Amino acid sequence: MSSTRDLSSARWRKSSYSDGTGGNCIEIADNYPGILPVRDSKTPEGPALVFPVRGWAAFVGAVKDGSL
Repeated sequence: MSSTRDLSSARWRKSSYSDGTGGNCIEIADNYPGILPVRDSKTPEGPALVFPVRGWAAFVGAVKDGSL
């Protein structure tokens, strides 16, 4: 099984929590069923991490409620 994904058709969008100053921002591409690619907005040509949608939702929920 290959661990690489073709993200050439990704529609990237910045986090809604981005402050607009070019600082620490992430971008996500939510046009892939079941997975969520995430990348650093400062290096869009760099690598992306790919998470299962449910895993990403659990992570974000834990951050929001202070568990992490």
